[in-house]
Amino acid sequence: MTVTGGKLQRPNLLAGEKLASAPLQERSVARRERLLAAGLALFGEKGFERTSVDQIAARAKVPVGSFYQHFHSKRQLLLALMDDLLEKLSQLQFDPAQLSDPRAGLRALLARAFSHDLKYLGACRAFQEAALSDPTLPRRQKQIHGWTTARIERVFEFLQKLPQARRSADVPALARAMDSFFWSLLAQARQMPRVELEQWIDSATHLIYHAILADPPPE
Repeated sequence: MTVTGGKLQRPNLLAGEKLASAPLQERSVARRERLLAAGLALFGEKGFERTSVDQIAARAKVPVGSFYQHFHSKRQLLLALMDDLLEKLSQLQFDPAQLSDPRAGLRALLARAFSHDLKYLGACRAFQEAALSDPTLPRRQKQIHGWTTARIERVFEFLQKLPQARRSADVPALARAMDSFFWSLLAQARQMPRVELEQWIDSATHLIYHAILADPPPE
């Protein structure tokens, strides 16, 4: 997530992938988007191994040959989906100095982050599965987790600058713990009712707020 004071450089999951040139014609752009949407849906329904290029092309209603005009493999399509997710997450804004209610701002930030994550839940699931058999993916997975932990830590550092902050809070340790919690929660979200997810987001907001900030004294 982007915060005031600088932007953390997100991992480029497509570096070295030798992707096909970005389509310029409207019809080609639309086909690529349909392929991405089809892959995302099928990865969510069937997982990575049980999804084939033929199935993705059929769901997207394009010839199989069109798939290979945009992606060399379903693995590359998966990396493109995850890269899109990281780009969306990198654009989230948070500046507690501009908020009259840091708790509400933090809660809204977590809700926005999870709204993006949930849209890409199928890709996240498939990425974890693919990493079990593809030796190149655990390194990228580590990069993703390092980046998300750093983003969370940056937000916590800004919270710690507020007047009511607890200066003794161990921000790096809290960031690591919350990053693990958020990824674990995302893994369970597929079978979780929306109301339960909202309750977990409320609980995470409460935990973070009280770990870093003290309630203002009563007037």
